[in-house]
Amino acid sequence: MSYPKRVAANILPLSRSQSLPAAFREWHFTGSTTDHEGPVETCKLCDQQGLRYHFEISNDTTSHSLEVGSECILRFQVSVFEDGRELSADEAKKALNDRMRQMRLDSCLRALERLAQAEDNNILASALDYYKRNGALSPKLANVVFWRLQANSIDHDPSFFKVLLDRTSLVEDFRNLPPIAIRRMWKALSPAQRKKALSLGHKEPISSN
Repeated sequence: MSYPKRVAANILPLSRSQSLPAAFREWHFTGSTTDHEGPVETCKLCDQQGLRYHFEISNDTTSHSLEVGSECILRFQVSVFEDGRELSADEAKKALNDRMRQMRLDSCLRALERLAQAEDNNILASALDYYKRNGALSPKLANVVFWRLQANSIDHDPSFFKVLLDRTSLVEDFRNLPPIAIRRMWKALSPAQRKKALSLGHKEPISSN
């Protein structure tokens, strides 16, 4: 079955309208998402396999819902609302990307919490508590977090974990970190913090890009 026919077969029986453009106008993103923690699911609209994240869309007219990938929401211009306002295409893309980023962050934190418990690692547990309180990490704690993330191949974006350098003591701790620690956290540093690192005698990692 061709791609358009697959989509039509999945959406039209659940819609009042029987043409694709009109049918999609009946649907909207509900705001409900699911992280399956791995690429194990299928988009119920286009049948694409290997999805990790599901986004729920709903038809208020027929009371049906479907679990789909974010790309289908954007491709078929399914309505996305925020505070009661329908978002433009660019706004919808940003909103869905932000939601996916939050799901990745939540999953990363859950994985680190499980790891801290399994290893009985009080330093890692303290680092996570510090992050939840401050939304960022001290240089020493960032070193621990990035070390365990990389050692255990935990999915993460380096920018999840901002590094604090707003006090003299933190800058001094940053200065005294070994080169391997700087390599681990380089992508998490802001441009200004990277300049600070260079001014303190650290070197930019060759594979930082």
